[in-house]
Amino acid sequence: MRTRGFEVVTKYKDKNINLPQRQTLASAGYDFEAAEDITIPSIWCLDFVRIYRLIRNGHELNELDLERAEKILKPILVPTGIKAYMPEDEVLILANRSSNTFKRNTALPNGIGVIDSDYYNNKNNEGEIYFQFINYGVRPRKIKKGDRIGQGIFMKYLKADDDQPVSQQRAGGFGSSGV
Repeated sequence: MRTRGFEVVTKYKDKNINLPQRQTLASAGYDFEAAEDITIPSIWCLDFVRIYRLIRNGHELNELDLERAEKILKPILVPTGIKAYMPEDEVLILANRSSNTFKRNTALPNGIGVIDSDYYNNKNNEGEIYFQFINYGVRPRKIKKGDRIGQGIFMKYLKADDDQPVSQQRAGGFGSSGV
């Protein structure tokens, strides 16, 4: 009986995707690789400076400024081609690699990612795991297929004493359980 692990999603079945692996005997995290080449543009090249100057100089941003900023200043989703299965009382925590921030100026804007057990095989994206990145460096960050981009750690979670039974089923994919 399989308890927890990884599978390649259908759209990447014949694309030589590697399942996440731990790299050392005491590694808690499974290293995820990028499923394809992708470039993460520098925020400094995305109109960030113009918006920053407006704010810093006390200019009130109009609706057009806000819409442009919201459209442009978004994290880039890097596909892994991987989905994860686990028991209902576990979660897969996605974390950045220390080398990404220290050497490559890329961060996970959400701090960590949370992959719930019911994300597996959801109807919207089959449960494919993506890492969100922003590039705060001055150069574009080029990620090649197969580059290690982040790590996943399986963890048990606890419920509160007064936890209410939930019967709602997951209705979508990425970010679907929120508002």
